[in-house]
Amino acid sequence: MRLTDRLPYQAIVDRPRLILPNNARVAVWVILNVEEWGIERPMPRTVLPPPMGVPLLPDVPNWSWHEYGMRSGFWRQHQALTSRGIPTTMAINGNVCNSYPRVAGAGLEAGWEFMGHGFVQGPMHKLEDQRGAIHAAMDSIEAFTGTRPRSWESPGLTETPETLDLLREAGVEYLADWVLDDLPQAIATPHGTITTVPYTVETNDIPVYALQGHSSDEFLRRGTDQFDRLYAEGALNARVMAISIHPYITGVPHRIRYLEELLDYIGGHDGVAWMTASEIGDWYTAEMARIPS
Repeated sequence: MRLTDRLPYQAIVDRPRLILPNNARVAVWVILNVEEWGIERPMPRTVLPPPMGVPLLPDVPNWSWHEYGMRSGFWRQHQALTSRGIPTTMAINGNVCNSYPRVAGAGLEAGWEFMGHGFVQGPMHKLEDQRGAIHAAMDSIEAFTGTRPRSWESPGLTETPETLDLLREAGVEYLADWVLDDLPQAIATPHGTITTVPYTVETNDIPVYALQGHSSDEFLRRGTDQFDRLYAEGALNARVMAISIHPYITGVPHRIRYLEELLDYIGGHDGVAWMTASEIGDWYTAEMARIPS
């Protein structure tokens, strides 16, 4: 079976009516991606091209670009989210619990959901032992938090044909890799159902800034436009909006205000349910059980 055959087509206009908590129109979840980049390896992403076009290791400026996020940017985002009481999903490389315990500890103290995000940052396709790496990530997070993660976002949203089954085998119930709808969708595996949670490559600070090179205010403009349309559609059926952020991107001084303004704009509307990945997954599971097949 092809991987795409495991997600049969569903038109959103044909989906059953789903009822969000408190009859909200839109479930909004914020994903704060916290990653470990090894200075001894090529960087997953760069802001400066290598001199003469030849990659050099260690890549000090690009590693430092990311490291700034862990030392400074994360704390701006942490303040923006905790001061507003926004439930947050922290997509975290498992080894961050060991290499950046101060960052992981802040998320734990804030009561955020820890979402598996690989062990260290790198594509699933490059892993020699994908099952071992998944379990290492899950085990590290469980050892640090006392709770095994229920949700997962693969680094770079990468999957091999085996990833879905390996994730469910490891205990993952909810998955953010498939950016194909504004509502969740269940996928069968030999180990039980795994459910997609609507994620985004659009209201995501990496494409907006690092790839598309927009000005600092674009995240606010795009985010409000995205929310406005989903909020209007939510009068007829529930919608899910994701906001994906990274400490080294929207955590910098010239961008943080636009993230804060977007959160305040959304928060100024009635009918918004701020949720985490597993809360959305649990809600969807319960709704599908409620609706007659």
